Amino acid sequence: MFDFLHIFATPEAWVSLLTLTALEIVLGIDNIVFIAILTGKLPPAEQARARRLGLAGAMVSRILLLLAIGWIMQLSEPFATVLGVELSGKSLILLGGGLFLIAKATHEIFEKLEAKPVPATAPAKAASAVRWAIVQIMLIDVVFSLDSVITAVGVAKEIVVMAAAVIIAVLVMMAFAGPISAFVHRHPSMKVLALSFLVLIGVLLVAEGFGQHINKGYIYFAMVYALAVELINLRLRKVERRPVALNPGYEEVPGPSGAPA
Repeated sequence: MFDFLHIFATPEAWVSLLTLTALEIVLGIDNIVFIAILTGKLPPAEQARARRLGLAGAMVSRILLLLAIGWIMQLSEPFATVLGVELSGKSLILLGGGLFLIAKATHEIFEKLEAKPVPATAPAKAASAVRWAIVQIMLIDVVFSLDSVITAVGVAKEIVVMAAAVIIAVLVMMAFAGPISAFVHRHPSMKVLALSFLVLIGVLLVAEGFGQHINKGYIYFAMVYALAVELINLRLRKVERRPVALNPGYEEVPGPSGAPA
């Protein structure tokens, strides 16, 4: 306990905590989008529980990754070269996660376009779907958090600070995952945009798996810009659906044929 208090007694620890928390939250946007799409197919009564359990499992997995940082750093070391591309454990994880995201998002877009009626889910099948959703949330979080874990080592020196940042970030994600999921599923066009984001993120992960580094700032800028345009479109559609209030003093004057002029 004394060591814990001693760690947070310095301004550097608090600066590191705030920096890492902000980093984890920003990088967690990808995960929130994925969770919104994934849990949207579950029964409404199970969606909140699946989000909480999935994020709780993701928090535990991130902390375990921090504790195994030595092994994580070894994942960046190449062990083979194929067609001029150096392969490492990290690159294989990024490739697998990227391909999974592309396949998952593409399949969801296809189902959205087909718009087939969804039959009622049996209780046993619903429970299995919830478990599978939780597993997917935890696995894809490992892919998303690899870079953030490695970056955390460079920002903070204490595991306690890193773990605290992860816990705070996951709590923030838990608070916003529900409203974001509801908003995405309330607007079909926003759901398609979210799926497009997942395809884009998947392509980014595949490119990084092949050793082609792409500045994520460009990706996030494109996502924010597309989101801003879609929010404007939603606002315009809402305005257009409003009934036009007639002027109380307006009176129609019959024309020559008896029709209003």
